[in-house]
Amino acid sequence: MNQRSLYGNPFYPKFVSTPEISLSVTNTDRTFGTLLGAEITRRYPEGLPEDTITVNCTGSGGQSFGAFIPKGLSLKLCGDSNDYFGKGLSGGKLAVYAPKEARYDPGENIIIGNVALYGATSGKAYISGMAGERFCIRNSGATAVVEGVGEHGCEYMTGGLVIILGPTGKNFAAGMSGGIAYVLDEENHLYRNLNKQLVKMESVEHKSDLEELRREIGEHVRLTGSKKGKRILENFEEYVPRFKKIIPSDYQKMLRLIAKSEEQGADPEAAKIEAFKEFVG
Repeated sequence: MNQRSLYGNPFYPKFVSTPEISLSVTNTDRTFGTLLGAEITRRYPEGLPEDTITVNCTGSGGQSFGAFIPKGLSLKLCGDSNDYFGKGLSGGKLAVYAPKEARYDPGENIIIGNVALYGATSGKAYISGMAGERFCIRNSGATAVVEGVGEHGCEYMTGGLVIILGPTGKNFAAGMSGGIAYVLDEENHLYRNLNKQLVKMESVEHKSDLEELRREIGEHVRLTGSKKGKRILENFEEYVPRFKKIIPSDYQKMLRLIAKSEEQGADPEAAKIEAFKEFVG
């Protein structure tokens, strides 16, 4: 069997194949995956290539399922999960979906509990079903796709990307100072549920936004088999007008200033510094 060197770096050990295991979990298995993630981080501080290790789980995940997992570790869960799912996600990948024999519609039922992805810094999460309250609170860099959230979604979010293929509860985007959220607003209820203090709501029209939306929904379907996601992709042009883009006003201004500096030849880091100086000056 062919071997490969991680990142092509000779200082990384070589793996014969990509490790992948399957097992059952229950709601007493708290912080599942965190010890494995910690061991990966100790050995490889920069993380591993995506999907280096994949763990396929079946059952009910306990509190903090997938907490703090790093880049290179992927956890897939056929079932549901308790509160604090993906807390502090740090580069890893999570996917949750209902069993094929489930007698309920996951797009209309809560499949993960409250405060999912609290304090996430990077990585991706795909949830084929609804989340409870305070989804992605204090998210600063992770990407997430979910099919509905409870109250206080994206609260105090400072970065990252959230795509919600369904309804939101009240007080959405309260204290949100960074990042972007795309919400499928089929019933036109988002405006009355939106905390408008720091954010603005606009249509999804730019090519880059549409490409991002299509790409992440496609990944959501690939990993979870989401019927709703598949339906949206198959009728994408029809669904686009129903999406709303939520973005903090100051964050949007910063993005424009960064783009302006990059167009003038600045590298990404220098562009951020120049944009910050212009913003506060």
